[in-house]
Amino acid sequence: MATTNSFNARSELAPGITYYKLEALKQAGVAPNLDRMPFSIRVMLEALLRNEDGYIVTADDVRSLGQWNPRSPAQVELPFLPARVIMQDFTGVPAVVDLAAMRDAMKRLGGDPKKINPLVPVDLVIDHSVQVDFFGTQFALQRNAELEFQRNRERYEFLAWGRKAFDNFRVVPPATGIVHQVNLEFLAQVVLLRNGIAFPDTVVGTDSHTTMINGLGVVGWGVGGIEAEAVMLGQPIYTLTPRVVGFKLFGKLREGVTATDLVLTCTQILRKKNVVDQFVEFYGPGISVMSLPDRATIGNMAPDYGATMGFFPVDAETISYLRRTNREQAAELVEKYTKANGLFRSDDMPDPEFTDTLELDLNSVEPSVAGPKRPQDRVALSGLKESFAHSLSAPVKQNGFELPAERMHSSGVVRSNGDSFELKHGSVVIAAITSCTNTSNPSVMLGAGLLAKKAVAKGLKVAPYVRTSLAPGSKVVTEYLREAGVLEPLNTLGFNVVAYGCTTCIGNSGPLPEDIARTITDNQLVAVSVLSGNRNFEGRVNPFTQANYLASPPLVVAYALAGSVDIDLLHEPLGNGNDGKPVFLSDIWPTQKEVNDAMASSVKASQFAEQYGHIFDSNERWNDIAGVDGELFKWNEYSTYIQNPPFFEDTTLDVSPIRSIIHARVLGVFGDSVTTDHISPAGNIAKGSPAALYLEEHDVAPNDFNQYGARRGNHEVLMRGAYANIRVKNLMLGGKEGGYTIHFPDGAQMNIYQAAMKYKSEGVPLVVLAGKEYVTGSSRDWAAKGPRLLGIRAAIAESFERIHRSNLVGMGILPLVFTNGENVRSLGLDGTEVIDIETPADLKPRQNVTVTATKADGTKVKFTTMARVDTPVEVDYYRNGGILQLVLRRLAKS
Repeated sequence: MATTNSFNARSELAPGITYYKLEALKQAGVAPNLDRMPFSIRVMLEALLRNEDGYIVTADDVRSLGQWNPRSPAQVELPFLPARVIMQDFTGVPAVVDLAAMRDAMKRLGGDPKKINPLVPVDLVIDHSVQVDFFGTQFALQRNAELEFQRNRERYEFLAWGRKAFDNFRVVPPATGIVHQVNLEFLAQVVLLRNGIAFPDTVVGTDSHTTMINGLGVVGWGVGGIEAEAVMLGQPIYTLTPRVVGFKLFGKLREGVTATDLVLTCTQILRKKNVVDQFVEFYGPGISVMSLPDRATIGNMAPDYGATMGFFPVDAETISYLRRTNREQAAELVEKYTKANGLFRSDDMPDPEFTDTLELDLNSVEPSVAGPKRPQDRVALSGLKESFAHSLSAPVKQNGFELPAERMHSSGVVRSNGDSFELKHGSVVIAAITSCTNTSNPSVMLGAGLLAKKAVAKGLKVAPYVRTSLAPGSKVVTEYLREAGVLEPLNTLGFNVVAYGCTTCIGNSGPLPEDIARTITDNQLVAVSVLSGNRNFEGRVNPFTQANYLASPPLVVAYALAGSVDIDLLHEPLGNGNDGKPVFLSDIWPTQKEVNDAMASSVKASQFAEQYGHIFDSNERWNDIAGVDGELFKWNEYSTYIQNPPFFEDTTLDVSPIRSIIHARVLGVFGDSVTTDHISPAGNIAKGSPAALYLEEHDVAPNDFNQYGARRGNHEVLMRGAYANIRVKNLMLGGKEGGYTIHFPDGAQMNIYQAAMKYKSEGVPLVVLAGKEYVTGSSRDWAAKGPRLLGIRAAIAESFERIHRSNLVGMGILPLVFTNGENVRSLGLDGTEVIDIETPADLKPRQNVTVTATKADGTKVKFTTMARVDTPVEVDYYRNGGILQLVLRRLAKS
């Protein structure tokens, strides 16, 4: 992009390399407090300075952020132009589908289809499609990979077309690693060099845990696929001037405490602090003694504590990590650039000034898990037995299971191959070392391996009903586990490598053995999964595990050995050893010295060089997929994976005015903390569901249903999957689980898809009502796309999570928040009402909007809401019916 360089900031870094010097803004009086700015704000400021062109980014934008007031940041929208985009395949496939559909629409509108093309580099990592069908065997990796290709070949052929059709678009093949770990270990360079200009690497990703890269000093966060597509097409992300919460870390973790324990503690603290829509930046002497993988672990879970980012500035450890991961050349540029441009942190610098602060003594962190339903619900390891017992009877609204007294001690016997064993509440049926959060961290991965080695030496065995799995985030992990001599002990306990991808954490845990699933169902047991992931929402991991606990990899192995969470691991034995004596967790827990020694001897730069040296063509199955050619995709009307979505069918060059939403019906009333998994499930497609019936009508056998996530390129499946999670509760039906609602005025109960289609045939618009934190979880654009296709025009809630609110606006759905402390309960709303929303034709950002709810007896309840359309640009998105429609019109007219 051409720049006007109004502030005369362009300087020479080295022969042939220039950069935009932030010090120039200080000297010009534009950024007088530059030296005390949070580092994350400095990176954002550099992006404005470098991209200033007088059109998208103006000199006033630079001045506005340069005057950043830590205590009260100006509520001014700023254009952010990320340097690159990263995607995984669950979210990437529908994004590429949208681009293909936009090319068709562009041709229909008389424009050039090739204008629909990424203008910034895009990397798509295929990591979410593999499922753990096979486990506990040396052949699991191979068999799961074979099934992955059989199920997903159509999708992969489509991506192969995209790889050829689009410029600036690369695809990392399946069985390589998890997107965020590949980003951390290989794709991210921290400082980029393009056209002779050096500048900070910044990124947005179509996965909420893109924030893992914050641990490397890279500014970036998760967005919906809709926003990502706009960024690809050269549009900025407009964001209000950030508030930055400083989180001071000091002290040092105690013996026996892991990075996972630290991140679960941070997640609990920050969620309680309420950092939604804010940056969190870590500072203090504690980060100087923290490894980069530990930082990445904390950055990873930013969406789980609600923040936009969890940022760690570049420092000496960043440079060291780049070298340890075979990026010597990048390390040299990063060090030179960040020191020259005031983006390198050291302990002798004064602390930045923040909007707010909090702190944590690392010495106070204790071994922990989180659950049974949310990642922010940390439980000290010492208290899990008591906490789980309490959750069985606790009310559902307190994240319990509300079991009646007669079911508190239910159990069932499983008989298999001549053996029998008992399952109870708390039995661990899934133990999975999985997810980017922890598999990127050698300390906890080697810790799990060392614990397994000691357990095998003692003669301990995993309970026979536990489904064990190990899904490393990259092939490097397998190499250093093998080098350390702990891969074989993990195999002995059933933790064989099952895949290189996101498995159990995303819901790809695979089916439980039928006899175990039947015993759980017949006896209504609260079975448990323990996983080293970042998400444990209801219905996400597996349909048969109501309780799900996040834990460090060593604790995952420990609970697999124990077979239950109904145990005090600190005082009760895991089992008996070969000598018949009880073995306690303390007997097999590795010391920090043992872990450090294993890391020092087994993790090598050469492993990264070998595994990433031919990353784009190392998978022969992928290489054999040719894909079709052509600038327009040749849609196959019989495909059940890829279909041309209807989002642009009615798009013309003219824009219709904003109109009020009149005579709408309520499709659902939902409580607090509804997640994207509730609205758009990623995992199992249940038999008998609307999506399953559609697939069967198209001659797809149940064994080939695959997951909802794998079918996100087919809107027919995903619109039927909207609100189809088995644990979603529509309060219109008294909390009944599953995707059901009541159609009015006839009062008939039916599934949500059926009701929506009936309302559509009647010409009735729809709304949903909700509580707080609507909608948490992944940056899943189908949680907005699905509702839009069902006919939902507005969502009225007490509060919205950042990404979902943005996705709603991006799809032309109006997000409204209750005001004056009101909510569904206080207003006496129950979903039977007819809703009128008086939307002004000249809608302004965050304008008050009057809503009238008319009950069956004619009584009217009138209340005021605020339109969470936060910026003038978002008003334009909403007016156009969505962000992609706006971009399409602009490109067609240009």
